[in-house]
Amino acid sequence: MKSFFAALLLAPLQIYSQDVDASDILFLKIQELEGELASLRSELESQAYLIEKLLNEGANQEESNASLGSEIQSEVSTFRFEGINDSKSIDEVYDQAIFELNEKDFQAAKQSFNYLANNFNDDEKIPLSLFWLGEISLLESNLEQSENYFQRLASDFPDHWRTPLAHKKIGDILSMSGDPGAAKIKYQFVVQTFPDNTASSLALQLLENME
Repeated sequence: MKSFFAALLLAPLQIYSQDVDASDILFLKIQELEGELASLRSELESQAYLIEKLLNEGANQEESNASLGSEIQSEVSTFRFEGINDSKSIDEVYDQAIFELNEKDFQAAKQSFNYLANNFNDDEKIPLSLFWLGEISLLESNLEQSENYFQRLASDFPDHWRTPLAHKKIGDILSMSGDPGAAKIKYQFVVQTFPDNTASSLALQLLENME
């Protein structure tokens, strides 16, 4: 009997002890999870810092490589193009000039076309370069320079397919320069000399407008 009452007295203590143990375990688990979260947060921050550092280093390296590549390309280009009249060099310079023209970087295009026209010999690319130099100069309202380029094209490459238009452009420049009489003579020359060319049709329309 005594042992029965003793068991009854001890039962609440055991229950309380179990409750305390469960609470302690839960608290310890929470502390453990918080510690793990803090560790993960710290690790993530460290990883983020390392990633950012690597990205910055990569960007700096790319800029350095690009700068070095540009310097090397410039040196190679200078070495290659200077005094070498091979078709590959001509094509590369001309393609670069056309790219700059399409990008509306007229000063760079003018420099490239000038370099090509003054350093190489080619019956197709040189007259085309002179034509575009005339067009760029005309766009810049530099009429005298534009006329010089078109005149050079017409005189040095009389059989090139751009020559009729070059003559017509000279007529345009004469007209813009306030010399309609000379412009009319040039237009008539184009109509008579290149009757089947588009430049002739354009010149004929201008002649009709001048009547």
